[in-house]
Amino acid sequence: MKLSRKPGVPHPRLPLPNGQQEDLAAFQQWLGEAIPMVGTLGISEMVREGDALTWQLALEPNLNDKGTGFGGALTAQTTLQGWCWVTLWLREQGLARDVVVAEASQRFLAPVVGNYRLICTPLEPAGPAQLANMLAERGKGRIALNHQLYCGETLCLEARGSYAVLPQR
Repeated sequence: MKLSRKPGVPHPRLPLPNGQQEDLAAFQQWLGEAIPMVGTLGISEMVREGDALTWQLALEPNLNDKGTGFGGALTAQTTLQGWCWVTLWLREQGLARDVVVAEASQRFLAPVVGNYRLICTPLEPAGPAQLANMLAERGKGRIALNHQLYCGETLCLEARGSYAVLPQR
């Protein structure tokens, strides 16, 4: 029996990996339970390599009236991916904290005409170290992330987001 959540009630956090490698399949399953729309976004795979989080996505659930990628869905995916990047980074540090998007922008460069990949990386290479310092000094912090969406070898979208890690409650 699937329980429905009530608005205003937080979803239980996924237990921290306790020094082990993050199980991205378990994270993705939890994410779909915590944020119901995730199941409709067409994410087929999540991979973390170094400072990059890459998703493979299906075009079909994200079609617009023209038969290409719907800009609103692509925008939602970049925002969610940035939130996931920060959340996974925090979990790697052994921290369970609340993350919110503070700012986001997108540039649409070409139509998305097939399945695609979305890559999220820190805007600045020193971004993760700076975030760690802010958290240690002030208990909160921000990081700027960059997203690139590729359909084959074509760069179709570039996005940027600023994500805030909130102080512990």
